[in-house]
Amino acid sequence: MTDKKVCVAVVGAGLVGSLEACFLAQRGMEVHVYDVRADIRQMEHVPGRSINLAMSVRALSALSQIGLADHVKNEYGIPMYARMIHNLDGATFPIPYGKGEQCIYSVGRRYVNEILLDKGDTYSNITYHFNHKLLKADLDKPQLIFVRTDSDNEEKVIVNPDLVIGCDGAYSAVRREMMRKPRFNYSQEYIPHAYMELSVPPTPDGDFAMPRNYLHIWPRGQFMMIALPNQDRSFTLTLFMPTDTFSSLTDTESVLQFFNENFQDSIPLIGQENLVKSYLENPALPLVSIKCFPYNIGSTAVIMGDAAHAMVPFYGQGMNCGMEDCLVMNDCLNQNPELGVALDEYSKFRNPDAEAMCDLALYNYVEMRDLVNKKSFLLRKKFDNFLHWMFPNKWVPLYTSVTFSRMRYHECILNKDWQDSTITRIFSVGGLTGLLAVYLASKHFTGTAQLLQDVGLNLLHRIQRLQAIWF
Repeated sequence: MTDKKVCVAVVGAGLVGSLEACFLAQRGMEVHVYDVRADIRQMEHVPGRSINLAMSVRALSALSQIGLADHVKNEYGIPMYARMIHNLDGATFPIPYGKGEQCIYSVGRRYVNEILLDKGDTYSNITYHFNHKLLKADLDKPQLIFVRTDSDNEEKVIVNPDLVIGCDGAYSAVRREMMRKPRFNYSQEYIPHAYMELSVPPTPDGDFAMPRNYLHIWPRGQFMMIALPNQDRSFTLTLFMPTDTFSSLTDTESVLQFFNENFQDSIPLIGQENLVKSYLENPALPLVSIKCFPYNIGSTAVIMGDAAHAMVPFYGQGMNCGMEDCLVMNDCLNQNPELGVALDEYSKFRNPDAEAMCDLALYNYVEMRDLVNKKSFLLRKKFDNFLHWMFPNKWVPLYTSVTFSRMRYHECILNKDWQDSTITRIFSVGGLTGLLAVYLASKHFTGTAQLLQDVGLNLLHRIQRLQAIWF
């Protein structure tokens, strides 16, 4: 593959499309980015979803390839070191995400998108085409037909690139064209819950109204609310609950009664008048999970990000997964000289991980809204963290592997399954002796006698020191 001769049309100038354009430009390709919207850098308000983003290792690893990771971590993102759980009675307690200084970063979607567009402007081989709506695509040629939405006479624009990359979101027009092909598998699931955005303004003296370095969670079984800090010292609140519940709250009285019963401590933070106004004026928006395969059509078209694997937002991995797509694609292009072979490999390699992450995102909703209040869940967290401290390279908790590593998503699930079965064996053996089984299991039961000699006393001493903390 001679990269410099390849002309690429990227459909969608969102986070993944803008990032992928930079990756391709670094390879010397000619890149044209088309987006139905105007340039968001020139817009006062950007339409569409705006759930705050929790950026972690996978997205930061991708941003580091174009020199933006340090800026996001050190100059813009707000580190969140733990979940801050808000109980029904107003009491709070933290659940750390990882060890020591491990954290995720609260970032604004619009800001990250804008710095990616600005980065793209630094490449002479990237050209942006805003206000271009995709009308029709022949992905075999390939050929794209756009209409200029800023043109009074609906001017049509026909382009004939070598490669089309669809990064145009969960309702992707490029994926819709792929669905016309035989043997294209597609499924979508709308969960019975929706979301609504509210906000907590800064205090009168301009400070954060809650501790800033946390992702705040109000878990309430069938519904929950979360809050992420913003650079202007406000918090973006997102309320998740069944659509039927949203539909039942239609006036000031019912809204206030609901919040007094379930999120009473949030009312003075939001402000009663602001709460009622925002709730009654903002729509409750749906949440969809999408899986499909394959992601490419030969050497002429491929989809990435939400166009390939839209997921519900409960693991904070939608953006991270989409940006990691760019790293995986880059690796496939490096390893395969033929473009068609590279795209085939990308599709086959990435699909099981993307589908695994879609499943994990659904699982984490149950954890966030319900399990975080259960003693069994908290004990398991402590147990996992303890074993991770003891055996950092062998026992990696699920959340740690997903958020603080680039372990393949489907391998994170396999690792969790192994841990669950191991813990079952530990407690069937009973007591502290069972912890030795973890170490032996992590070594695949090899060298048992020597391991017992080398590790036994040290392990026992550490366990005894932590017993007082645990219980």
